[in-house]
Formats: sequence, C-alpha cells, structure tokens
Amino acid sequence: MPSAPAHQDGSSVRRRRAICPGTYDPATLGHLDVIARSAEVFDEVIVGVVGNPRHKDPLFTAAERVAFLQQSLADIPNVEVRTFHTLVVEFARECGAGVLVKGLRAISDFEWEFQMSHLNAGLAPEIETLYMMSSPRYSFVSSSGVREIAAHGGDVSAYVPPQVATALTGRVASHASPHEEGNG
Repeated sequence: MPSAPAHQDGSSVRRRRAICPGTYDPATLGHLDVIARSAEVFDEVIVGVVGNPRHKDPLFTAAERVAFLQQSLADIPNVEVRTFHTLVVEFARECGAGVLVKGLRAISDFEWEFQMSHLNAGLAPEIETLYMMSSPRYSFVSSSGVREIAAHGGDVSAYVPPQVATALTGRVASHASPHEEGNG
C-alpha cells in the first residue's frame, strides 16, 4: 500500500476518496443528503452518474442529471460530479476511489444492494461498499415515486431541488404516454 501524504503537523494522513454512484433520475433531496453526509466522512466524493443505465429508461439525459447535481452540490467543495459508462468498480478504479457509498432507505433497498455488493466484491475485492442509511425525513423518497407524483400533476417540490422540480414538471407534461391519452 502506498504511503500516506504528510499532514501539516508532520503526521501521515491517508486521503480517502469515495464514489456515490447512481442514475439520479431525478436527483432527490434524499440523494443530496447522502452525498453531503458522505462529503463529511470522506476527503473527496465523486458522484458517479450512470450514463446509460441498462435496467432503467431515464427521463433525463445524463448531461441534464449531471447539471442538476452540479447546481445542487456547488456549495460542497470536496464533491465532484462525473458521468460514467462502465462497471461501477471500473469507474471507482479510474477515479482512484476505494469506497462505494450507497444510500439505503428500507430493507427492500438492501436486498438489491446486497447482491450488487457481492458481485462488485468478486470483480474488485479492493473496493469496499459502505451503506449509509437515509435520514428519516427522506426514508420514503425515491426517484420513481417522485416521477409518479409528477406524472399525475402532483407537487414534487418537497422531494427534489427547485431546478429539478421545474424541469420534471415540464418533462412529464411533454412525455404523456400515447396509450394514456385515449383513456378516460
């Protein structure tokens, strides 16, 4: 293991870099909370936005999702936002990060994340996965729930940053499903 850089007082300090990966479609206040709390634990946090998710059809482009996060996290100096198109462990290696931080809201999140953690450990045993529980006030907030509320004309401003609420309202209005238009 490489030696840690020297601190101002001569002691050695090990810089810790973590990745907070996700699709962030859209970024919620729960996501921002986990990222901000991670920034208090780690020296550097890289928010990794999945550029081309295989298991989801994103409402917003990767560039839009990155822009929302950059605007929302601009006041946290040790946080950077990047897009990635590889396996998350490859992205972590490219960034020099040794930790993946994943937010958990409920036991249902844990089942999926538990599986992914073991798969990632098989691919990159040197990279740890750390689970951070959501703050209680955000434990029920999910991107899919926010999209559903917005799709039915509900107010999402309590769950997402203002720029996301504005964009989401406009986006869902322009993406009404053709099969929904004929119903009713």
